[in-house]
Amino acid sequence: MKKIILSLSILVFNFTFAQQNSEIYTTLEQWHKAASDANFDAYFSLMTEDAIFIGTDATENWLNTDFKAFAKPYFDKGKAWSFSTLERNIFTEDKSDLAWFDELLDTQMGICRGSGVLQKTPDGWKIKHYVLSIAIPNANVKEITALKKEFDTNLIEKLKKK
Repeated sequence: MKKIILSLSILVFNFTFAQQNSEIYTTLEQWHKAASDANFDAYFSLMTEDAIFIGTDATENWLNTDFKAFAKPYFDKGKAWSFSTLERNIFTEDKSDLAWFDELLDTQMGICRGSGVLQKTPDGWKIKHYVLSIAIPNANVKEITALKKEFDTNLIEKLKKK
């Protein structure tokens, strides 16, 4: 009898875990599709009101309201950005309303890495924090570092003065 109860418990846990991961996966796919379709309302409805978006530029650390203002002209022109998933890992803890993930994306910038945190809300899973970075092969780091040296030096000096 104990084995049956244990087996059923494991089955229910695995089903719940798989369903939760499926919901998270779907949220992320819908979010990327909304950007690709330039659907502003759908895109931002999948983010929490206090969401943070960190872009590929060192100066891009957007509060949701600021990110909306930045992104709106792109969406209004009918061309935001188009990311398709190459690989994704989703992580959750039992009885938590938070999940985190990392993903490799095929983008107009080549391969990028996204990572972030989702929060379960009464309306489903929503993106709370997202970080997008351009994946640089290790063999190219030296030349990329040289390419951005002046920008980085100026930004470092500016930030040190704050």
